[in-house]
Amino acid sequence: MNEIVLMSDPRVAAVPVTDCGEPLVDVRPRGSLAVDARRAEPSGAFAHLREGVLIRLLRAQQLLPDGLRLLFVEGYRPPALQRRYFEQYSGTLRAAHPDWPAERVREAASRYVSPPEIAPHSAGAAVDLTLVDAEGRELDMGTRVNANPEESDGACYTDAATIGPEARANRRVLGAALGAVGLVNYPTEWWHWSFGDRYWALSTEAGSALYGPRELG
Repeated sequence: MNEIVLMSDPRVAAVPVTDCGEPLVDVRPRGSLAVDARRAEPSGAFAHLREGVLIRLLRAQQLLPDGLRLLFVEGYRPPALQRRYFEQYSGTLRAAHPDWPAERVREAASRYVSPPEIAPHSAGAAVDLTLVDAEGRELDMGTRVNANPEESDGACYTDAATIGPEARANRRVLGAALGAVGLVNYPTEWWHWSFGDRYWALSTEAGSALYGPRELG
């Protein structure tokens, strides 16, 4: 897909799901991934991914230049939490643009939060992450992780023209490693990568998704 296809696009929802039944696993016992606590909650759901996604992340980390590591921020997101995030952001947009019809609000919201019925995070298929150096310091990526389009003036888009050369180079490093192991990026969020979900299936012409939304446990 050369154009930016948003999560709200009907083509994403139309992708069938043939869930392979792969378990959600906790990434923290693996040790080699640095896990950030900014999205931590009591259940520890944020630190889970489908096993196949985690395996690919560990491979991607091995492809990074010496001295760099992945910093895992958030993986699995329970469907109820995903729904709350989507409704909250949609509400913010409606308040800012009371003249927008419902479909425009849904489309704009999906630049930043996926509609809950097809959300890659709720399938355990998506991960939000960034890069850190050997001392654990986050690299310059142009925006913070989870900066929305309004806050960042569009700099959260992976190919944003407004970011500096260092941030652009760091995004390329991250993308090269994750792309090499089969993950795809959501182009409105440089930090969001996924494998096996509907968006991945549409992007790669896989025919069907391997993972659908599910509850933890």
